[in-house]
Amino acid sequence: MLSYNVAGLLRSAPGTSREYAVRADVFDVADDVRLIAPLEGEVKLSRTGRSILAHAVVRTAFEERCSRCLAIVASPIEVTLDEEALPSVDIDSGQAVDRSAEPDALRLDDHHELDLTEPIREAVSLAEPIAPLCRPDCAGLCETCGADLNVDPTHAHGDASIDPRLAVLASWDPTTID
Repeated sequence: MLSYNVAGLLRSAPGTSREYAVRADVFDVADDVRLIAPLEGEVKLSRTGRSILAHAVVRTAFEERCSRCLAIVASPIEVTLDEEALPSVDIDSGQAVDRSAEPDALRLDDHHELDLTEPIREAVSLAEPIAPLCRPDCAGLCETCGADLNVDPTHAHGDASIDPRLAVLASWDPTTID
């Protein structure tokens, strides 16, 4: 899906680049994460003296629940990814490249394919909002009955009876603490 054959780019002079449009109507991020917009963007692959540099900008939107009122909201994101991918096979000799110097580096596969699916999945996952809001001034829910205070901003319970276990706190005055 987000895989590119870079054999021709590996044979090009350093500084050569190619650009590709990205569009994925279905893109799985994680079991508990749902995207409600396609993954769209651009990828620019550039040849260096030793590797391929991938620069990607992708956009999508998460389906989230507002952290205050629990309404379903769309949280749009834009992610920028910069990765260096090293060859696993020498383009001229076909021999395996020694990986011991950089064992954790992103690698091209044995057929000179660069797969950006996992790096983009990780970047999109990290961009998920921690506490999404339906709007900046969301009033949230009533802490007594759970009513949506955005729908009824004048919602009140008046002099509701106080839980007898907490009644002593009604007379507490924090300004009298020495």
